[in-house]
Amino acid sequence: MIAMAASPVTGIEAVDDSADRELMTGEAVALDVRPASFILRAAGAIIDWIAYVLLFLALVFVIFSGGGAIDSALASALTTASLVFSIVVAPIAVELATRGRSLGKLAIGARIVRDDGGAEQFRHAFVRALTGSVEIFMTFGGLAALVALLNPKSKRLGDLLAGTYSQHERVPNVVRPVYGMPAPLASWAATADVAKLPDRLSRRIAHYLAQASELTPVARAGLAAELANEASAYVSPLPAAPPELFLAGVAALRRERDFTALVRERERMKRLDPVLHGLPHDFPER
Repeated sequence: MIAMAASPVTGIEAVDDSADRELMTGEAVALDVRPASFILRAAGAIIDWIAYVLLFLALVFVIFSGGGAIDSALASALTTASLVFSIVVAPIAVELATRGRSLGKLAIGARIVRDDGGAEQFRHAFVRALTGSVEIFMTFGGLAALVALLNPKSKRLGDLLAGTYSQHERVPNVVRPVYGMPAPLASWAATADVAKLPDRLSRRIAHYLAQASELTPVARAGLAAELANEASAYVSPLPAAPPELFLAGVAALRRERDFTALVRERERMKRLDPVLHGLPHDFPER
């Protein structure tokens, strides 16, 4: 379900698609998860398809490498058994051993889980592998692709029958830039006294500085003035600077001084480490 919500600051309606990614566990706890997209699932399926086909060809090569040692009936039976092993037994064993992963899923960073977020069990893997022999191997992925395109979580037929889906676990590591003290406030920062800000105010300032460029000019100026007015009670002397520049200077100064305090505390604990963890009177450890 897609909900429309109006921002209290800008008044602009924003699309909220979190319901599509929300997972309710058995304890009624909502989890924000990302199902693997159709493109990623297709790439993983192609890798798995190639791997299992190569496994089948390797088994067939071993069967017929003996020349005339086995008759045609036995060779046909072993070939059929190799096919069943490659496209049904092997996928089940791999997913159970790796807790929902396979060679293709490792490549795309996904894992098969139940609809409630739990780990895949034998019956889920069995239904997926048995259905996959038809929708992936016999139709070359055509049936699986058709069903996945019509499903919001890109589920194939085997997932619908087993009650599973592919969860994307490889989250990109986004490193936000950290800005230093603004140049116009360098002389003020040398003598300024900035007390520790309340946690709620500190988080609001950090969020504002990270998202200021996305706000409208009116909302940006109004929110900056409001936050600067709240932060001014913890700063002395107040610099002659615009509210947004003032907030950037306060955040940079507090970050620098908190980091310095942590470094000094670590150095003190390092000097005390022999006393805290050693034995008194140079008693030898035995």
